[in-house]
Amino acid sequence: MKITSLECNIFRLKLGEPYTIAYERIEESPNVFIKMTTNGVITGWGCAAPDMEVTGETAESVMKAFNDVIEPYLKGQDPFMHALLLEDLKNRLKNQPSAMAMVDMALYDLIGKKAGEPVYRLLGGYKMYIPTSVTIGILPLEETLKKAREWRARGFFILKIKGGINVVEDIEKIIKLREMVGEKIEIRFDANQGYSVEESVHFINETKKVGLELFEQPTNKNNSDLLKQVSNQVSVPVMADESLMTLKDVFHLTSNNCTDMINIKLMKVGGISEAIRINSVAKAAHVETMVGCMDESAMGIAAGLHFALARPNVIYADLDGHFDLLNDPFASMVRCESGILYPSDKPGFGWMK
Repeated sequence: MKITSLECNIFRLKLGEPYTIAYERIEESPNVFIKMTTNGVITGWGCAAPDMEVTGETAESVMKAFNDVIEPYLKGQDPFMHALLLEDLKNRLKNQPSAMAMVDMALYDLIGKKAGEPVYRLLGGYKMYIPTSVTIGILPLEETLKKAREWRARGFFILKIKGGINVVEDIEKIIKLREMVGEKIEIRFDANQGYSVEESVHFINETKKVGLELFEQPTNKNNSDLLKQVSNQVSVPVMADESLMTLKDVFHLTSNNCTDMINIKLMKVGGISEAIRINSVAKAAHVETMVGCMDESAMGIAAGLHFALARPNVIYADLDGHFDLLNDPFASMVRCESGILYPSDKPGFGWMK
């Protein structure tokens, strides 16, 4: 099997409801889709969700990478030489993780379709489904509670609350939220680098009765010692997100006891192949893993889901980035029922068009 042609296009997917996090307001999500066709008439699909703040890329830079490097390099190649192709491209596409994730995804899709199996089974097939959290951006208290009621009514039982701008308001919001939803709903909190060490410790001390499941990236990503200080002073598990981009990062964070948990996003790390390596380091260090996402098409979510289902150490999922995207052409690739995600059992990632 050889790759005979490649196409790439940008889709600017609007959000049904724009939202705010500690460092930006998000109104749309540019996604870049790649289509690889082989001489066996099998088609593989991949998705990039670049974000300048997180991945250091734009949709335009991903398209340039496709035109200048990806298309000329991959045309005529055998997708089953997956490891070689990705290693070569990694050397040619420095610091372009979502572009790498897009290619990695399409190659896995081709291999799965040729084998006649869904990707999660090819990778190991450890689980059949995984519950996901659903995210509520930074909103006033009453709007936060309203959103939480709406998600709970739809069957979701894990809420992830964004904060990091005002610690006093965040404390009040989390306490009121717990009072409203009761004890059966899990609550996660993501400060998106917005707190100092002192604010982080204060937040956790003041919300002890809430029973937070985890505390995500409270401090600046460029100083892992701050994350370590928080982790060493609070009782709630601290999760590294923006601090983790590479295999070297996870080795540093885990070997220096900077974090209790890690959040692997395919768009940050460069795809499933690199995510597997990063997760192995975390597993060796007895650090639990969550698979996360950007605001990305259900195609990207499907890849994250298949990775999560194939690894015992991936215990948590935050794969809700497609819920609010308007006109996502791949919306049917992932099934969600009452807060639980299920993969397609069709070959590859399940998109058969």
